[in-house]
Amino acid sequence: FIVQPTCPPVNDHLVELLLLISAARRASAASVTAVVPYYGYARQDRKDRARVPISAADVARMMEAVGVDRVVCVDLHCAQIQGFFGPTTPVDNLFAAPIAVNYFHQKNLVKPVVVSPDAGGVARAKLFMEGFAKLPVDDAPEVSLAVIIKQRAQAGQVSSMHLVGNVADCDAIIVDDMIDTAGTLTKAADELKQFGARRVFAFASHGLFSGPAADRIEACALEEVIIANTVPLRPDVLERTKKIRQLSVGKLVEGAIRGIHHG
Repeated sequence: FIVQPTCPPVNDHLVELLLLISAARRASAASVTAVVPYYGYARQDRKDRARVPISAADVARMMEAVGVDRVVCVDLHCAQIQGFFGPTTPVDNLFAAPIAVNYFHQKNLVKPVVVSPDAGGVARAKLFMEGFAKLPVDDAPEVSLAVIIKQRAQAGQVSSMHLVGNVADCDAIIVDDMIDTAGTLTKAADELKQFGARRVFAFASHGLFSGPAADRIEACALEEVIIANTVPLRPDVLERTKKIRQLSVGKLVEGAIRGIHHG
């Protein structure tokens, strides 16, 4: 089992992963499983314009070419990435939501609402909402769902947002798979406050925090940002904001490794 997230610098970590898989295969390993908590290039999963690569598929091909037998990931950006690997290379996509649901249940939320920051994330937000109903407690809260419909002026820049649902006097939890520059997240948090949200939290599996992300989070209406530790959190990010908290996916990955090994 080779544990290696392909987080920034993506190319360096990707080449390291490929060489580790190759080294294990050349050393006559019985099987090689790559545990990739963060799958680099995951957002480039289709041709959205002419003459661009489908990088997520190319990464899958490279891993198969050097001899990987199985891949374990945490919250892939799109589940279709599993199909980029051939039928002889199973892909396990683990979900970090349960660890966050347990954490938020301890926050004594008032009328919690799970908010998807875009239409494409509704299924992810719905799974997160359903996680509250599965809590092994008698006082599981009733959770509702809301969606933010956003219009982009260009890549990474949102021009307008509209809310489908009600967050007035509620504690809102924005659920996404990753936080990059945090532009969409922070604007969504401020919009939810204007719509009457009592408190606004955020959960994302992968915290990249590129560029001005930390400063934006510190200045916006978010009370707390919860992320999984699939990507190492840079010290400069923690210096610029105190709103970020990491939760461990160690037990989640451990369970997957045990299940694969023992069958």
